[in-house]
Amino acid sequence: PSRLISSLHLARKRPSTPHRTRKMSATMSTAAVSARAVVRGGARTPVRGAQMPVAANRRVTSRGARVVVRAEAGAAAEAATAETPAEKEGETYEYQAEVNRLLDLIVNSLYSNRDVFLRELVSNASDALDKLRFLSVSNPGMMDTQGDMKIQIRGDPVAKTLTIEDTGIGMTREDLVSSLGTIARSGTAKFMDMLQSKSEGENLIGKFGVGFYSAFLVADKITVTTKNNDDDSVWTWESEIDQSSYQIIKGGDEGAPLKRGTRITLHLKDGAEEFAEDTKLTELVKTYSEFISFPIEIFSKKSVSKQVEDVDATATEIEAFNKRKIAAEATATLFDEDEPKPVMKTTYDDVSEFTVTNNDKPIWVRNPKDVEKEQYDEFFKSTFKEFLEPLAYNHFAVEGDIEFRSILYVPGMAPFEQQDMMSRSKAIKLYVRRVFISDEFDDSLLPRYLTFVRGVVDSNDLPLNVSREILQESRVVRVMRKRLIRKTLDMLKEISKRDNDDYATFWDAFGRNLKLGVIEDTANRDALAPLLRFQTSATDKGAHRGLEEYVADMKEGQKSIYYVAADTREAAENSPFLEQLTKKGLEVLFLIDPIDEVAMTNLAQFGEKTLVDISKEDLDLGEEDSEEKAAAAEIEEEYKVLTDWMATTLGSKVAKVTVSKRLTNTPVVLVTSKFGWSANMERIMKAQAMGDSRASEYMKGKKTMEINPTSPVILDLKAKQLANDPECAATAELLFDTALLTSGFNIDQPAEFAAKIFSLMDKAVGASASAKPKKEKKEK
Repeated sequence: PSRLISSLHLARKRPSTPHRTRKMSATMSTAAVSARAVVRGGARTPVRGAQMPVAANRRVTSRGARVVVRAEAGAAAEAATAETPAEKEGETYEYQAEVNRLLDLIVNSLYSNRDVFLRELVSNASDALDKLRFLSVSNPGMMDTQGDMKIQIRGDPVAKTLTIEDTGIGMTREDLVSSLGTIARSGTAKFMDMLQSKSEGENLIGKFGVGFYSAFLVADKITVTTKNNDDDSVWTWESEIDQSSYQIIKGGDEGAPLKRGTRITLHLKDGAEEFAEDTKLTELVKTYSEFISFPIEIFSKKSVSKQVEDVDATATEIEAFNKRKIAAEATATLFDEDEPKPVMKTTYDDVSEFTVTNNDKPIWVRNPKDVEKEQYDEFFKSTFKEFLEPLAYNHFAVEGDIEFRSILYVPGMAPFEQQDMMSRSKAIKLYVRRVFISDEFDDSLLPRYLTFVRGVVDSNDLPLNVSREILQESRVVRVMRKRLIRKTLDMLKEISKRDNDDYATFWDAFGRNLKLGVIEDTANRDALAPLLRFQTSATDKGAHRGLEEYVADMKEGQKSIYYVAADTREAAENSPFLEQLTKKGLEVLFLIDPIDEVAMTNLAQFGEKTLVDISKEDLDLGEEDSEEKAAAAEIEEEYKVLTDWMATTLGSKVAKVTVSKRLTNTPVVLVTSKFGWSANMERIMKAQAMGDSRASEYMKGKKTMEINPTSPVILDLKAKQLANDPECAATAELLFDTALLTSGFNIDQPAEFAAKIFSLMDKAVGASASAKPKKEKKEK
C-alpha cells in the first residue's frame, strides 16, 4: 500500500474522450486509500482514514484535464476528520491519480515474468466457465445458446494479435464497467462473495483481481468482446496501455459472432511477436495451464497424412500390363489379368486447426485407491525427467481450514548436478487450483536439506500472483511446509524398515542431506536421528548401522553412545582413543564424513543416551567399583610429581597433564576440552577458505595431555625425572609432538620435530652429537 499511495499524484492532461469513453477508476481494494491532507501554515498533514473494502463507495469526477479519484470511507472516519480543528481552519485536498502510472505499477510489481500473462487470462476464462457450470445446475437453460464449454487460443503472426476466447458466462455492459473499468476489482471475487453470503457452493473459483491487466505486459492494446445470456447485445471493451480511459461499444468485433462468452484480442507490442506463434503458446499452456479442467484448444499447424495416386508408378504398371497383353495376343495365348489399379502413396499436408493441448484430470486430484503404482512411476519420470523409478511416493490430501493436495517422491538416485542441488530447489512444483505457479523456491516449501525430494503441491488457498514475499509470510505456506516435512520423513522411515537394500541406496545418495537436517532443523531433529547411519567398530568396511541398532546392542550399564572423528575408517580404527574401549568391547561410531561431527555435536543426545566424543576430556567408560576407584586414585598420586613436572615443562602448550583411563599401549595422547573443537574439527575449520581466524583461536579446544602409566616409555621418563636426567625435558617435548600426530593435530613446526627425530636416530646408531666430519683437503 505504501508503494501505491506514494505513486499517487496529479495526472497529466488528457484529450477529451468520445461519448462512450469512461475514465478508469483506480480504486485499490487492498490499500488504505481514504486520506485527507490538511493545509495549515503552508504544511500538509495527512490524516489517515479507515481501510476501504471492495464494496466501498467510489466516485469519479473530472476537474479540467485532471482525473480525480475519490474514495469515501466509513462514517466513523468522516466524523473523526470533521472533529479535527484544523479541518475547519485549513483546506482539504483530494489525492489525484495518474491511472496509467498506477496500472503500470500494479502490473510490474506483481509480475516479473511476462510469460504468466497467458496463465492469468486462461485462468480467468476457466473462472467464467466454472461460474457458468455452477449456475447451470439450477438453470439448465443457460447452456442452450452454446453447449460446448472450452477455451480457444489463436495467434496471428502476420497481424501481431493473440485471441483468447471462452464459452463461459460472459459479461453484460454493467459487468464491463464494474469489473474491467475498476483496477484490482474482480468479478470472480464478487461471485465468491455472493456464494459465501448465501452459505452455499464449493470453493471452485479463484480470485484473480488484477490478473486481466497482466496482458499489458505483452500488448499495447486490448479488445474484449463479450456476450451474456442476461443481455441481448454483444458489447466490446477497448483500452490502450498509455491511456487512462477505455471505450465500450455496442456490437461485436470483426470475428465470428459470439453466442455466449468472452473473446480477448491482444495487439502485441514490438518484441512480443513470439506470443503469436503456436509453438510458444503450446509451451506456455503445457507449463502453466495443463491441468485446467476445461479443454484448451490452440490453433496450430500439424501434418496430416493422406493417400494420393502415384502417377508415375501407375503409368509404369499400366505400360507393363499392356506389353504383357500384346505379347499374349501375338502368341494367341489366353490373357485374363485384370487391369492394374492406381498405385497409391502417402503424402503429408500442413493443416491449421484447433487442437486440444491440456491433459485430463491431474493425477494428484484423483483418489489414491484409483491410481496404480505404474501410473505414479510414469508421472514421476515424465514430470521430473527421471529414468529410474522412485524409491517411495506419498499421495495425500489435507483438508480443513487449509486445503491442498500433494504427491511427494524420493528419487532412486542422486542428480548428476548434486553439488548445485541446494542452491535453489526446483523439486517442488506449486500449483494453485491446478494452475502452475513456479518451481523456483529457496526453502519456502521444503528446507534445503530435503531438496532431493520431488513432488507437486496444489493449493486452494494461495493467490495466483503468489510471490516469494507472500510465500515467506503466508500462514498457509507455513502449515503446508510442516505437513510436507512430516510426510517426507514418514516416507524415509518407511524405506528404512524395508528388508532390502533400498535404504542403503538412499543413504549413499542423500545421507549427507539428513545430517545437514540434524544441524539446521531443530524442530525435527529427533525424527531425523533414527534415520542416520554410520560405520562402526562392529561393522565391516562399507557397512552402516543406525543409532537404534547401536542402542539395542549396548553393554549392560553403558550410558553413552561413543564416537570418534577421523579422515578415514583406517585412521579411526588405529586411533589411540579406542584402545580401552576396544578392550572392554564397547562399540564406537566412526565419523569419517566432514559433516558428521557437526551433526553429532548438534544432536547431543539420542533418546536417553548421551553422545560422547572419545577424543574429549573426562571420558566416562561406565561405573567403577570401589577397588577400581581406589587403584586409580593411588596411581594419580604416584604420578603426581611427574605430571606436574611435565605440565611445567610444556608450559602453555597444554592446559594440564593427567593419568589416562583410555590408553593401553600408546604412551601419551592429547585430548581437548568438552566445549572446544576436536582435533578433527580444528583441521576441517583450518581448511575453510573464508574461515574467521579470530573465531578459530577462540574455538580451539585447550589440550590436555594424558599419560599411560603402564607404558615403558612413561616408566623410563618417570625414573629419569626422579634422577634429574637433563634429557628428560627433550623427551617430554618429543612425546608432546608425537601425541599431536597420533591425536590428529597438525605440527606447527615440522622442521623442529624432524630435528628431534634425527637427533634421536643419531643416538640410536651411537654417533656423538659433538663429532664433526673431516674437512676435505683443498687442491693446490
